[in-house]
Amino acid sequence: MEGGAEARLRASPPAGRREPAAASRPPRATRRQPAAAGSEWQDDRRSSSRLRAVPTTHRHPVFGRIYPRIARAAEARGGAEHRRRLLAGLSGQVLEVGAGDGLNYGYYPAEVTRLVAVEPEPRMRALAEQAAVKAAIAIEVRPGRAEALPGQDGEFDAAVASLVLCSVSDQLTALREVARVLKPGGELRFYEHVRSSEPGRALLQRMLDATVYPSLAGGCHCARDTPAAIRAAGYEIEKLEVVSIRGERMVPTVPHVVGIARSRGSASDEGGRRLDD
Repeated sequence: MEGGAEARLRASPPAGRREPAAASRPPRATRRQPAAAGSEWQDDRRSSSRLRAVPTTHRHPVFGRIYPRIARAAEARGGAEHRRRLLAGLSGQVLEVGAGDGLNYGYYPAEVTRLVAVEPEPRMRALAEQAAVKAAIAIEVRPGRAEALPGQDGEFDAAVASLVLCSVSDQLTALREVARVLKPGGELRFYEHVRSSEPGRALLQRMLDATVYPSLAGGCHCARDTPAAIRAAGYEIEKLEVVSIRGERMVPTVPHVVGIARSRGSASDEGGRRLDD
């Protein structure tokens, strides 16, 4: 008998006998995978049996340093009032997408029993964690991105997108992901800067988006039509107000929108009401 055949016979178990199966190992909930520089990845099961790797971190170190100062400067030029209007009347469990350094925390009503604040940029997330300790409501700060949120299907009563839909890589994917984690009838509160209605300024915004602006501003795009994207993602906009951050010196007035939307099918039939109705 040749050596190879003899070795195979010795390795074969006797007839009718089964070799014990190797002990199975439970899958790890989180694992690192190779990723592009500046990204961290983890396996996300959520409520689905399908396992997929999603990035939880997106690094913009320069933008992460300067944005808190820019945001606080805008508070005195209309931003503070816009945030109050955005968050007024919220209650229950709320998810904030792109929480930044936690600037919104002070505007949440006491009726919010739990806030999950999701922020992908490490420096701003660290600031958000520090702010959460001092906040008047219960806050959990988590890494994550709008396109793959750390939440179960139907987990939250409301979601907040505050100056974040301008920077997500795919607005439709992000907005559908928000709808996934909302309870039936849950609200999406949004506060976003948008494309100007003035043709000349809108052209300038599109030129900036196509060239230097996203790389300078942490992925931000200044010419997006976010209300149209919200509708395209399957929401009904119930309330909408066009507001502005007042210009200062060489900085022009920037158009923003503040509104409330729900997934179609659960929205009330009072669509189109303004926030001040």
